[in-house]
Amino acid sequence: MSAIATLAARAVRPASFAGSRAGLRSSQPMRAHALTTKRSTVRMAYTSEPKGDFPSLEYRIFFKDGDKTVSPWHDIPLYNDDGTLNAIIEIPKESKAKMEVATDEESTPIKQDVKKGNLRDYPYNINWNYGMVPQTWEDPAHKNPEVENMAGDNDPVDIVEIGSKQHPMGSVIQVKPLGVFAMIDDGELDWKVVCIDVNDPKASVLNDVADVEKEFPGELEKIRVWFRDYKIPDGKGANAFGLDDKCMDKEYTMGVIAETNEFYKKLMSGERANDEGLSLK
Repeated sequence: MSAIATLAARAVRPASFAGSRAGLRSSQPMRAHALTTKRSTVRMAYTSEPKGDFPSLEYRIFFKDGDKTVSPWHDIPLYNDDGTLNAIIEIPKESKAKMEVATDEESTPIKQDVKKGNLRDYPYNINWNYGMVPQTWEDPAHKNPEVENMAGDNDPVDIVEIGSKQHPMGSVIQVKPLGVFAMIDDGELDWKVVCIDVNDPKASVLNDVADVEKEFPGELEKIRVWFRDYKIPDGKGANAFGLDDKCMDKEYTMGVIAETNEFYKKLMSGERANDEGLSLK
């Protein structure tokens, strides 16, 4: 059994995917919702607070729990009791500003990516909500033997949410993980977890990667091609994919989540030295 498969067997198993949700209130605005789990109902008091003009080099979205500023990477839990995951939306579907959680800044707010002093956009809109799952880390010191010995890209694990709703930048949503692509970007492993918002009308019939192909024929290939080709208009080469270009199933996906959560825990505990310039608070 592979290391990822072993971790998948230990990962949180879904008990129920009832239409609960992690909510985020925001000045954009967004609403707070009750997060219902099989054991308790927790009110998620996170709010988002934009600062600066958008778009600009100074623009940030900070997250708060009451009056306290919190990190979307460190302070929002990864797992919910029902087996779903929490996800932070960095880039709303049908937009192209390349937003990301700033893992090298205190409180890790969302900012727009910058290259050579210029704000970065994708060459065209991304067709899905895009973001990350908290408390995960793709360790650049770990070479994955299942994916051509590629090392991690030093970021949290990315998500591609395929639901029908456009989620505002900075939303915290509860998602069902369905599959994962092993994208290789500039020689680094960059996992892309395909998931769906638990409140989407299709969520009840989507439980694994095969269901995605049944309910959304061709969607997985669209995702793979989009991420393969998005750099080409800028004169760069196409991205590659490991694992025979396949979108792996739910069990494998949960193994990836568990493994990268373990990398994150080692980073936070000091077992893995923070020699990557990351903010751990």
